[in-house]
Amino acid sequence: VGLLGLCLIADILWASSSSSSSSYRHYYSAAPANSSLPKKTTERILSATFADLPAPELKWQKMSSAPVPRLDGAAIQIRNLLYVFAGYGTIDYVHSHVDVYNFTSNRWGGRFEMPKEMAHSHLGMVSDGRYVYVISGQYGPQCRSPTSGSFVLDTESRVWQRMPPLPVARYAPATQLWRGRVHVMGGSKENRHTPALEHWSIAVKDGKALEKQWRSEIPIPRGGPHRACVVYNDRLYVFGGQEGDFMAKPGSPIFKCSRRNEVVYGDVYMLDDHLKWEVLPSMPKPDSHIEFAWAIANSSLVIVGGTTEKHPVSKKMTLVGEIFRFDFNTRRWSVVGKLPYRVKTTLVGLWNGMLYFTSGQRDKGVDDPAPRKVIGEMWRTPL
Repeated sequence: VGLLGLCLIADILWASSSSSSSSYRHYYSAAPANSSLPKKTTERILSATFADLPAPELKWQKMSSAPVPRLDGAAIQIRNLLYVFAGYGTIDYVHSHVDVYNFTSNRWGGRFEMPKEMAHSHLGMVSDGRYVYVISGQYGPQCRSPTSGSFVLDTESRVWQRMPPLPVARYAPATQLWRGRVHVMGGSKENRHTPALEHWSIAVKDGKALEKQWRSEIPIPRGGPHRACVVYNDRLYVFGGQEGDFMAKPGSPIFKCSRRNEVVYGDVYMLDDHLKWEVLPSMPKPDSHIEFAWAIANSSLVIVGGTTEKHPVSKKMTLVGEIFRFDFNTRRWSVVGKLPYRVKTTLVGLWNGMLYFTSGQRDKGVDDPAPRKVIGEMWRTPL
């Protein structure tokens, strides 16, 4: 019996320490009292890295880190400047300022403050090349309530102005400027978990709203936050996202985050000339937390990192470690290459043929795709 126990322990230790990517392991079950030999059985154990996709290795160069680490921040690129807004420093601390990265000098600088009433994370955001329109979002740390407040930043004067608030507050709504109107779609409802389907727009010009109220538009086919929303060739596209999110723990005075079930998806939709949603080929795998993790290069969209389906056994959140490319002309997906590590809520820019990303939350290690450290690192690679 003692020898059998030692064999069992040794086999379990081997299985837990093996770095093999195989989804199968063998073990010896405890023998019945009337048996002198163990019974060999086979059990399917899904690897922690089950969601990783084959991808080329890319040559990454580490640049100057952002002044602060940030998760669920926002970013807008205007010419050679990347404006990085808000975000969590930790779950208990949120940023209320903007940092600026200069792609020409490869330096950070020019920090300035946000309005005190503006949300600190889960922002909807878009720019016309000078003015940045900031829509709704979460106000405060942990899992606090959203605000419907919306603002406009003049990046030349760095002066903020208010604009009409959304009809209701939303977390991380898909936001884009299309045909002279700011469009805001989906996101999460006021409880932070329920997917929203509503779609509104408002006419804007030169940093000012031309209407006093938002106009209702055709609802998005599938609701939820954390999706990429882009315009290409006068078409509006929405990529990925999720249904459900963390919620505030009932009765918690600090609105402490409590995990709920979420469903990550890779759906892609396009709003056509007839203002109807067309379903396009899905992403290579479900992907969320990508609202500012994209850039358009030539006739393609690249998406950097994100989160995918949780591990079906451990239920842990699983980060994405690849860059995906969508060709607008062929409507086909491909995997560009691997990131330095798996990471979500990256903030992406593109300059002189180099793809940059900064910030977000990275994985626990090569063999553990669960989220751990909030980062401020900046990386780049030729695209």
